[in-house]
Amino acid sequence: MRTCFFSVSLKNRPNLQIEIEKIKYLLDKYSFNINVFVDEYVFSKGEEKKMMNTACIDITNADLLIAEVSEKAIGVGIEVGFAVALNKPVIYLRQDSSEYSSTIGGIVENHIIYKNVDDLEIKLDLILKELYVK
Repeated sequence: MRTCFFSVSLKNRPNLQIEIEKIKYLLDKYSFNINVFVDEYVFSKGEEKKMMNTACIDITNADLLIAEVSEKAIGVGIEVGFAVALNKPVIYLRQDSSEYSSTIGGIVENHIIYKNVDDLEIKLDLILKELYVK
């Protein structure tokens, strides 16, 4: 089984339950487990180094990173940059009503701008097929 590191802002995570469930379903179809980092770990104030070390280890061990950037977040940008530096495939997700992230958009090859969860499913399935079905 492969692993997908899912990067999302802690603040925006509660708004994305339906989308994440759909992404989990699709990733399972392509033999991926998903690591939604903000769901897997809780770090206290003063544990910033531990948090970032854990994120870097998880990204290093992942086969793919998906970044949901409908809400801009510095941590998501750092995680994306680290994955790109490791030559990991990265998929950028953003709701069509959200502001474009030029920094992440400028470094990632695979972009999905979606209207709703059905649109997200169709577009993500196409990219996953392109990346993982040979």
